[in-house]
Amino acid sequence: MAIRAGGKGIRAALGAIALIVVCAPAAIAEKYASIVVDADTNEVLHARHADTARFPASMTKAMTLYMLFDALKAGEVTFDEKLKVSRHAASQPPSALRLSVGSTISVRDAIDALVTKSANDVAAVVAERLGGTESRFGTLMTAKAKSMGMKNTIFRNASGLPDDQQVSTARDMAILAERLLEDHADYYHYFSRQSFKWGSRTYGNHNNLLDSVDGVDGIKTGYTRASGFNLMASAKRDGRRIIAIMFGGSTSKSRDAHVADLIEAAYESFDENSEPDELKADYAFSALQSPINPDGAAMPMLNGQVFAPKPVGEGDESGSFEELVPAE
Repeated sequence: MAIRAGGKGIRAALGAIALIVVCAPAAIAEKYASIVVDADTNEVLHARHADTARFPASMTKAMTLYMLFDALKAGEVTFDEKLKVSRHAASQPPSALRLSVGSTISVRDAIDALVTKSANDVAAVVAERLGGTESRFGTLMTAKAKSMGMKNTIFRNASGLPDDQQVSTARDMAILAERLLEDHADYYHYFSRQSFKWGSRTYGNHNNLLDSVDGVDGIKTGYTRASGFNLMASAKRDGRRIIAIMFGGSTSKSRDAHVADLIEAAYESFDENSEPDELKADYAFSALQSPINPDGAAMPMLNGQVFAPKPVGEGDESGSFEELVPAE
């Protein structure tokens, strides 16, 4: 469904807590983009750089899941089907379940692993099952995206791992979120899964807004060095649903805070009848705390300088301090 314009729009805790301090990266301005959409009317409540190409990182997996839900609905796969792990899939870097070559994972577990752990090896497993090869699956993903109105999106892989040609926009990602809600409402509840157990380990969902922002029930985080910290989020309050997309956060914490602010501003922009109000929207979004870099994402400061963690696991941020390394 088309989204129409309207309204105006670490190593911080390893051993002795050592903060890695770096100068503000100028490129952050080239990474930031955001959009907030009223999902009930498709009206854009707020947008910045919403049609400028950005790297989607693990928000890509929302499309991988859309394709898998399509296959489930069509009867091409079943929840209990065991998907075999190829050498290519097993070789994918973290974030990953570290699946071994020749092992299997059920479709049901694959969904949970993609939503929570954002496992790159599982994304490749799904891609090979549905597309034969991950490269061909990327072509199928792109074709599906175009058919959905995602005019500025190209997929080359199923995970969101770095590829200079794999790009999207905030507006296109909002379209994807809407289509997941509309076309696969029966499966959308997976995006609110708080944790996933695999073997002896339990993995928490990287979407920290699920248990901290009223009404948030999905959808997907993402991170690569090239993209910064991304988030596709959706919330529902009093029967009204909004979608918020952000690219280019300098840390997961600052990204989460910024998206939470976008969501709050969205609900403040509705009138007493829960209808969008242009003047209220202008006031609500203009009242947001401006990022330190006015063209970039909010950046945490220490002694007047920016500091930022950089996870090892590209494709999504890590959930543990052990996997954090200094920012470049």
